[in-house]
Amino acid sequence: MNLNFMHLINALPGVAAQGLIWGIMAIGVYITYKILDVADLTVDGTMCTGGAVYIMLTMAGLPWPAALLGAFLAGLLAGLATGVFHTLCGIPAILAGILTQLALYSVNLRIMGQANRPINSIQYDVLLSSRDVRALSIQNPIFIGAIFVVVIIAVLYWFFGTELGSSLRATGANQNMARAQGINTNVSKVLGLMLSNGLASALLAQYQGFADVNMGRGAIVIGLAAVIIGEVLFSKVFRNFGLKLLAVAIGAVLYYLVYQVVIWLGLNPDDMKLVTALIVAAFLAIPYWKSRYFSKAGKRGAQTHA
Repeated sequence: MNLNFMHLINALPGVAAQGLIWGIMAIGVYITYKILDVADLTVDGTMCTGGAVYIMLTMAGLPWPAALLGAFLAGLLAGLATGVFHTLCGIPAILAGILTQLALYSVNLRIMGQANRPINSIQYDVLLSSRDVRALSIQNPIFIGAIFVVVIIAVLYWFFGTELGSSLRATGANQNMARAQGINTNVSKVLGLMLSNGLASALLAQYQGFADVNMGRGAIVIGLAAVIIGEVLFSKVFRNFGLKLLAVAIGAVLYYLVYQVVIWLGLNPDDMKLVTALIVAAFLAIPYWKSRYFSKAGKRGAQTHA
């Protein structure tokens, strides 16, 4: 097999851009998975919802800040639906997310009017485009993605330091204790689910130049991969909350780097879902193996020397 290393090097700007864009979504997954301790699968639907709303609003003539705000609000509503299913209807969180995700398939088709809706970055006002991924300008999606990641991390760092944000963290840490302190844990869960799905980035549709009804399929796996990779590699170094969120974004970039390397090695693209599942499984297993086998080996060695 003849591997051209320059092909991999040339793909790195796109890897960084996509990693940062998906990293925003992964930060939302971190909120539900790590902070709230809730398994939410809604993001598989809201990735398309955010992109679809953005594109349709842009095509209607709205400037990109208004379209981006509309996409964020659409994600909030999707998270609200999951939260209502979970808290008011008593449906387990994972099933509530599946129900909302299923419903969003039809909603997304209604929003776009068809299964795929392309947008021309030259004709319409978009914030970023894959056309500029190698441009040395402020329009480079890597630069824009990095700014979004930093701003979102700063806002979330501030928010989770407030009384309301602390109630979300308390709910995820110990619901019974949170309720004993007068916290409405149902409200905290709904708010966390809304915030998480609001971050299902509309930037992806802009970057790739279209919204597709299937574009978010498997998003939760990518989000979990970013969270787990970031935690496994940086948990010993990044202890501050803001740095933990940064580790998630870096984890998304590293995930896409592994993804690109696998493609560069010649693996059939049809097998990428399998590879993704194996990557996530491996990083999930590393902490377990480390605590079960390596820690015991270290303790036995210490006892032997003693």
